Amino acid sequence: MLSLVFLQAAAAAGLAKLGAALGAGLAAIGAGIGIGRIGSSAMEAIARQPEVSGDIRTSMIIVAGLVEGVALFAVIVCLLILFL
Repeated sequence: MLSLVFLQAAAAAGLAKLGAALGAGLAAIGAGIGIGRIGSSAMEAIARQPEVSGDIRTSMIIVAGLVEGVALFAVIVCLLILFL
């Protein structure tokens, strides 16, 4: 019940747009961190087993694309909240 009151107060004060902007920023930062960790792990795996570098690289590109897609959806949702 109390959270509903806080949500109504935030919407009236314009804090919803601030939250949407912060959400878009956090989604972009999270995607950057995720893709960095994917690349780091892939380079370590290739260094340990160079003979399977093609398979690791393919998996890395697929997973990075999925992470980027989720981040794009999050940014689009936040921008829709911000401008609508």
